[in-house]
Amino acid sequence: MSDALRIVIAEDNYLVREGTRRVLEATGEVVVIAAVGTATELLDAVDRLRPDAVITDIRMPPGHQLEGIGAAHEIRAKHPAVGVVVLSQHSGGSYAYELLKNGTAGLGYLLKDRVAEPTELVRALKEVVAGRSVIDSEVVQALVDRRGRAQGSALRELTPREIEVLREMAEGGTNPAIGARLHLSESAVEKHISSIFLKLGLTEESGLHRRVAAVLAFLREDAALGSRGAD
Repeated sequence: MSDALRIVIAEDNYLVREGTRRVLEATGEVVVIAAVGTATELLDAVDRLRPDAVITDIRMPPGHQLEGIGAAHEIRAKHPAVGVVVLSQHSGGSYAYELLKNGTAGLGYLLKDRVAEPTELVRALKEVVAGRSVIDSEVVQALVDRRGRAQGSALRELTPREIEVLREMAEGGTNPAIGARLHLSESAVEKHISSIFLKLGLTEESGLHRRVAAVLAFLREDAALGSRGAD
């Protein structure tokens, strides 16, 4: 277990918290060094224990608002070597956008259902520890479906294959991994990605990593539409 990831879990529901601990430790790839119930306890545990990564719920005491996302931002600012995976019940893009809007490195957004899929959860932890980002494929698919029906959405310009590539990109797949999953050559994957960037207006000068920006474009649009719908 010397190479196991050292993680902290933050979840105010005791049964969910302990269930997540047991599922992860059963993989043999993770050691849970602390399990806490509030954002304040999470920040304290990270300061004291310096884990490799954190798994946190979005809503926690005292306010049950966006404490997990706020804690994720603070952890990344103070401890950039610590990756953070946020677990959510929401497949809409607004919460993912709130998490990723100020920077994407070392951050992941997964649906809580992934707790039942420890292999996927461990993979996401490894991705954020490596400084990459991960967005749940179901979140991306929901955005694909919604944006594809929207008038004027750039997503309508993407081919079915380009949408598949975009989804794999959001899950943190490298070009070779995407090629293997979709049975494409690396050069074909590169051409699809270049086409996606072009259609979404993501130039070389884009401040964000363009692979992540391709997904953020839809998260941002979904968040904006949600705000207008709430007026």
